[in-house]
Amino acid sequence: MISYEPLYETMKKKGITTYKLINEYGISRSLLDRLKHNKPITTVTLNDLCKILTCRVEDILMYIEE
Repeated sequence: MISYEPLYETMKKKGITTYKLINEYGISRSLLDRLKHNKPITTVTLNDLCKILTCRVEDILMYIEE
């Protein structure tokens, strides 16, 4: 299973809130809901998040063996 738990830690370190993602970077609420519930997202979205947060993929997601 893919978990997006590291995303929230990275956002906190970078001082970026979900409000800022929505209003300044155009991230949709539905995408944030997908992340919150560990649902699949595209690699384009991963790329966008890495660019916004100036981080690596590992700072956004992690693989958890089921």
